[in-house]
Amino acid sequence: MARYAMVIDLRKCVGCDACTVACRTEWDVPIGHARTWVEQSVTVGEFPNVSGTNWVAQCNHCDEPSCIEPCPTGATFQLKNGIVKVDTDLCIGCGYCVEACPYDARYINPLTNKVDKCDFCEARLEEGLQPACVTTCTGDAKFFGDLEDPNSEVYKKVYEEGAWRNENDNAAIGPNVYYLGTPEQLEIVKEKFGPREPRLLPPAQAWKNILKPVVLTAIGATFAGQAVAFFNQLRKGEEPIDD
Repeated sequence: MARYAMVIDLRKCVGCDACTVACRTEWDVPIGHARTWVEQSVTVGEFPNVSGTNWVAQCNHCDEPSCIEPCPTGATFQLKNGIVKVDTDLCIGCGYCVEACPYDARYINPLTNKVDKCDFCEARLEEGLQPACVTTCTGDAKFFGDLEDPNSEVYKKVYEEGAWRNENDNAAIGPNVYYLGTPEQLEIVKEKFGPREPRLLPPAQAWKNILKPVVLTAIGATFAGQAVAFFNQLRKGEEPIDD
């Protein structure tokens, strides 16, 4: 089973926003929102000792996504290949997952009132294509592939070239978008673009800590009771009763 990841080489990014435009075109992203975006020419230090970098961000498809547990409907879930998705049929637009994402990589689409975000262009992957942002990167700064495949570009850049994850004390949840860059760029990322602490709104906190366990326990008890009744009927030679 593939385990998808992306590597972004900040040394190559020219800040052209081609990735943002391609993504917006591919997925009809409304103006004012983005699935992937570029913060251009961020600088730190004082003249003449200044450093700068363009910053490219999107959903990180984390190993331990903080956005899944607060969702009261199960709309946010993770595939075995690591892609974190949103089932728009189940999404009620409550925004709990938006607050819980420490990378601010989610938004509520004003046209659908549903949560939206990058899904690594899963539909394109199923057709054997690369994500739209990768194929349109003019600086050849984005790389995508299987982190479990030693022959893949991302494997080599992570395990051989030392691409790093954007984590800090606020959030260390295993983001699967990695970065290459100079030590100065790494310092800029730590200072300006490190993840914030995940926020849980009070209703989401209540759902996570109190209501969800109760609901799951009740569902489990209901199914267990039905199963016991069903097998008791079979043991007695009775026909199961349809609800």
